[in-house]
Amino acid sequence: MDQFTLITVPIILAHAFVGWALCGAIMFTGMRLTSLKKTLVIHAIRAPVIFGLVSLVYFCFFNYTVPLTTAIIFTSFVVVMDFFLVALVINKSLDMFRSWLGTWLPFALIFSSTYLTGFLIEA
Repeated sequence: MDQFTLITVPIILAHAFVGWALCGAIMFTGMRLTSLKKTLVIHAIRAPVIFGLVSLVYFCFFNYTVPLTTAIIFTSFVVVMDFFLVALVINKSLDMFRSWLGTWLPFALIFSSTYLTGFLIEA
């Protein structure tokens, strides 16, 4: 069912971007309002919810890719943006990737919530 065309790729990536941007907004706001630890916990809780909702919109209205492919694309997009933009450009450090709570758990939860949403929509 994976259909990659000139129009589908931007739609898939736009959904991934929206999820990533909303997660970034949580981090940006949280770092100004509370401690880093609390912000990371809030982010780890909300990231799968955000990507579950983004995935729900994607699977209900577009559904160009199967759940596994979508989960890989969404998670890969987040990893690439976090690495190249957040770590290298904004933070100028790769220290964020040392944090299980700050990066690895959210990556796993983003993948899981995206896959599960797609799986449930297809069922």
